[in-house]
Amino acid sequence: MKSLELLIEKIILSSRWILVAFYLGLVAALAVYALSFGYKFLKIAQNVFVYEDFEMILAMLALIDAALVASLIVMVMISGYENFVSRFDEADDQVSFLGKLDAGSLKIKVASSIVAISSIHLLQVFLNANQYTDGKLMWLTLIHLAFVVSAVMLGYLEVMMNGKKKASDADKI
Repeated sequence: MKSLELLIEKIILSSRWILVAFYLGLVAALAVYALSFGYKFLKIAQNVFVYEDFEMILAMLALIDAALVASLIVMVMISGYENFVSRFDEADDQVSFLGKLDAGSLKIKVASSIVAISSIHLLQVFLNANQYTDGKLMWLTLIHLAFVVSAVMLGYLEVMMNGKKKASDADKI
């Protein structure tokens, strides 16, 4: 019976390597997104003397938004691989944050990135407010506020969990 238990545990533990398919898919998605970014950049560069100030601001916000999404993809790939699959052996001295993002801090960083992306999108919407109904503006604002509240709550829960963890560690001493 113990050998069956060990076999099941080995299978379950080895199944984490299936996640690599998802991370490689994110690498491919990042490459496609980089092509999209390059296309947007070339379009902006071609129209640099045509765009009005507000159009240029909207175009720059779109590029910033794309950079934030790309950073989010990289953060999820690296942290997910590091936390759930395997440690990076060669890159410890190259990337300073490796091993420092646990699942809780990763959630907070993802939530913060989503809030930043939502903020930029909302700013783009407000710069074109005349193209939206009041109801649509209200809903977009409420959705953004829901993202903000979620991020704050995740941060609060992480602080609470770290406080309990530190308190239980202090009890052990």
